Amino acid sequence: MRLTLREQPPERLDLSVINPASLAGLGEREIAELDVGTSRTGVRLGDCFTIAPGTLDEIRIEGGSSRFDNLGLGLAEGTIRLEGDAGQRLGFGMSGGEIHVSGSVGPYVGSGATGGLMTIGGDADDHAGGAVHGAKSGLCGGTIVIRGRAGARVGDRMRSGLIIAERTGPYAGSRMIAGTIVAGTVGDHPGYAMRRGTLLVREHGVPVPSFVETGVHRLVFVRILERVVRPFAPHLAELAREDLHRRAGDLATLGKGELLTPHQ
Repeated sequence: MRLTLREQPPERLDLSVINPASLAGLGEREIAELDVGTSRTGVRLGDCFTIAPGTLDEIRIEGGSSRFDNLGLGLAEGTIRLEGDAGQRLGFGMSGGEIHVSGSVGPYVGSGATGGLMTIGGDADDHAGGAVHGAKSGLCGGTIVIRGRAGARVGDRMRSGLIIAERTGPYAGSRMIAGTIVAGTVGDHPGYAMRRGTLLVREHGVPVPSFVETGVHRLVFVRILERVVRPFAPHLAELAREDLHRRAGDLATLGKGELLTPHQ
């Protein structure tokens, strides 16, 4: 199935309906009548997109916008490919399938996801894989790959899964419950208030003072992690082949997390 954007939307759109489970059994006219507006104007899917029916195994969207919210919400199977940008909560609560975005995305990508794969060709705003306000956890499974720069608090309160990013802002892995973040460069205070989990990074900004040195290691877990990361970011997978300087923390909380960087 292919959707082609006619023009930039007049308001933020709730694109949670673009999902194989929601579109199954619907005809072209019924799909066009689906409500995607977020105001009183009553925007329908057909008002914004030209619809070319086809198999729902792969939904291709040509043309993006930072006003595209909730795309891939609850996705369980199939593939969504977006040529362009997306708004907030991409892949929110998804449990399977794949979402591929060529451009940049808004905040909270992958929040609450329990499975599946999300790849972002551009940048991601704050809280990628992080918990939305009032939620107990952020990413709970699956993989998020950000080929550009991610904002602040990547993986905030993430419980499980893997986040790969080229660069991130401050507080990467803040309040992590568990899970893994692999990045080239992260900002100040990585792992702030983390309980468990792993941050494997090439370099970082100002460290959290309540982390402690535990020496230089070659960890079996990291060698396994290398095989997982290599298909998405071969240059970051090389970090796992180096002797790694380990810091444990955050000792202001449970203190069973770790920050791993190449030994100089």
